[in-house]
Amino acid sequence: MDVETAPTSDATDGPGAFGPPLFDALIRHTPDDFRVEEVDAFPASGEGEHLLLRIEKRGLNTAEVARRLAAWAGVAEVAIGYAGMKDRHALTVQRFSVHLPRRTAPDPAGLDAPDLRVLDRAWHNRKLQRGALAGNRFALVLRGVECDRSALAERLAAIAVQGMPNFFGEQRFGRGGGNPAAALSMFAGRRVKRSERAILLSAARSVLFNAVLAARVAAGNWASGLEGEVWMLDGSRSVFGPEPLDATLAERARQLDIHPTGPLWGRGRSMASGPALAIEQAALAPHAALAAGLEAAGLNQERRALRVRVDALECQWLAADRLHLSFTLGAGCYATALLACLGRVGQAIGDRPDRPDATGVDSDVAGAA
Repeated sequence: MDVETAPTSDATDGPGAFGPPLFDALIRHTPDDFRVEEVDAFPASGEGEHLLLRIEKRGLNTAEVARRLAAWAGVAEVAIGYAGMKDRHALTVQRFSVHLPRRTAPDPAGLDAPDLRVLDRAWHNRKLQRGALAGNRFALVLRGVECDRSALAERLAAIAVQGMPNFFGEQRFGRGGGNPAAALSMFAGRRVKRSERAILLSAARSVLFNAVLAARVAAGNWASGLEGEVWMLDGSRSVFGPEPLDATLAERARQLDIHPTGPLWGRGRSMASGPALAIEQAALAPHAALAAGLEAAGLNQERRALRVRVDALECQWLAADRLHLSFTLGAGCYATALLACLGRVGQAIGDRPDRPDATGVDSDVAGAA
């Protein structure tokens, strides 16, 4: 097969799951229009050499906060831990850890600035690891919204009951969507920095996963499952199957207890079989060069849920054309994927980040870079 020159992401093809877009709108008119707060996976132990800081930041990305913390504490940046990357163009609350072997910390007031403040601190016995969060709470303001409000209410109710397609958002693919093409160049021999390599591997994997999910959305079986399905338990990464699709499995899927999965590509054979495997193979065929590059990079094949539960989903009209949405998603899931289920939503300010947005984690390439 010819080498791909401009792989597409098939990102956030959410509208097909619930119907056509209901509106056009803008997000991020100000950072406060995109609020994200991490849901912690564990409490602080109260002892140890790592200071856990809960920090509110505005208009800063996670890497910049880590640099400030290192300078404040007089430590190397490697001593700073955080669970997930958070977007610059947002108001976010997340935890950081600072390794302080002598258990002495400078005055937290030294960190206070118009764009950053410390909300809480506690000692812990381990560095905060990537992916160590239960999810994220979002509060978003959409502007310029004009739509049938009853139709919007019906769609939100459907999402609350059925969940939503678990697409990787456009943020995963870099500024202008260029990361998948850059990944192909890397696979062809272009040298890149170690940190960039991890980002490009994630983007390549995300293209393949989104292609499979887009095919499942088009076929209408992204939530209900197929024969030969590999299932993931809700709220975990535990998978099982394939096994015969019986009434029990169908009911568990309807109750959001289990979810169909798609491949995070790497070495090895897909766990799926039968119709589920066939739709994977057809969706991945146009992306053979990306798949081969991921295998050669040494990643092992994993699974990701095709669907994600949306908790505490609420909306409120702040003005005639201004909509407030709040909801909670699991770690690694994208708020922009939910917005795509509702309408066409553009960015009002700033450039798009070339790292993951306020979703949490790039855990699918851990240890591979």
